[in-house]
Amino acid sequence: MPTASPNAKEPVLVAFGNAVRAARAAVGISQEELAHLSGIDRSYLGAIERGEQNAGLLHLARIADALGVKLAELTVDAGL
Repeated sequence: MPTASPNAKEPVLVAFGNAVRAARAAVGISQEELAHLSGIDRSYLGAIERGEQNAGLLHLARIADALGVKLAELTVDAGL
């Protein structure tokens, strides 16, 4: 399991993680499937969804692409 970011549970990270989780649920795929489609580890994706990781732009872009949405949409959905 990845080590939590020093910024874990910051409101911005939690909001973004919730937006990812909601988008994933809307397309009806599991964390494992999204992780596979994104090319990232499932435990890392779980940590992003829980607001425990301050993911890099490349990972965020891959997640958005795998969900079939623009990264900007996830940001707006997170209220950022």
